[in-house]
Amino acid sequence: MAVLYALSGITIVKSDEVALILRWGRLMGATPALQQHGPGLLFALPRPIDEVLRVPVKHVWQASVSTLNADPARGELTLDPLVDGYALTGDRNIVHVDMEARYRVRDPAEWAFYGPKSEDVLRVEVTQAMTRSLGEMGVDRVLSDGRKTLIAIATRRAQAALDAAHAGIELSSLELKRLAPPRRLAADFDAVQSAFIEAETMKNDAHAFAETAIPRARADADTALQAARGAADTALANAEGDAEAFLALDKEYRANRGVVRERLYRSAVERAFRSARNIQWIPPPAGARYHGLRITLASTEAGPPNSSDGSQGEPDATSNSPSQAAPRAAPLPPSGKAPPKDETEGP
Repeated sequence: MAVLYALSGITIVKSDEVALILRWGRLMGATPALQQHGPGLLFALPRPIDEVLRVPVKHVWQASVSTLNADPARGELTLDPLVDGYALTGDRNIVHVDMEARYRVRDPAEWAFYGPKSEDVLRVEVTQAMTRSLGEMGVDRVLSDGRKTLIAIATRRAQAALDAAHAGIELSSLELKRLAPPRRLAADFDAVQSAFIEAETMKNDAHAFAETAIPRARADADTALQAARGAADTALANAEGDAEAFLALDKEYRANRGVVRERLYRSAVERAFRSARNIQWIPPPAGARYHGLRITLASTEAGPPNSSDGSQGEPDATSNSPSQAAPRAAPLPPSGKAPPKDETEGP
């Protein structure tokens, strides 16, 4: 019996537990590392000398927090927090909140020997943190895209309060099972929420369109700018080429005026003849400056009109009709001589 009594202090600590030893009711160990004993065999003195407490530190506990939620069985909201729980948002709207908290033991000594029961202190601190966090946010944000922010802020505040109360627990997560306005106002809140979602959808569509249209417009603008620059470069090059050709021709004309004048004359006449169908050549008077000489080139689709008696007539040199006009030369001045030649005149 003495041997069995001596061995009764041996305890098996499981893998998810730590053990605490109380000797004559006092916790053994000056630091948390000496107070906590890990998994395995734990040798202690038999009762009533030593008492071994096993604390599940890896187990996650759940606690329902419904202090801010209305009783669904009640048909009328009394606005009495002792009967129907609720909270006020930052813009003075009423919401009901039903939460579920998950926690685990972080400090076995504090959890076992300090403060009230862990679930009681957890409900109080979570309720207080959620009430304060809701009072800092508007109802539109709370019911739409601000839930994650609300949960994060409330969790941080609740954990700080639990640490100050020496509860010895760590809040693992906080879940909102229900976050809604009162039943009478649910339809109005749903309409506002639908409008908010529609506005966000239109805003996202507009951003998507802008992200597509703006690069396309920039690309078109760059293309037009490059085309304009290319056209400007081409026009400038052509103008410079024409200017250089004109200057070269002017230099050549000053060196040999007669040859250049004859060449230009023949070139102009050849260009005019290419577009004419009925051609009648009248040579210029020899040695004259061709002053008053006019050459008319007629281009017609059909032949000259028939005369009144049905015979083929000769073209009228004095007619102004494009279909009947023939090349004609203007007469010389009355003196019968060409005007004096101006040596400074250009081609």
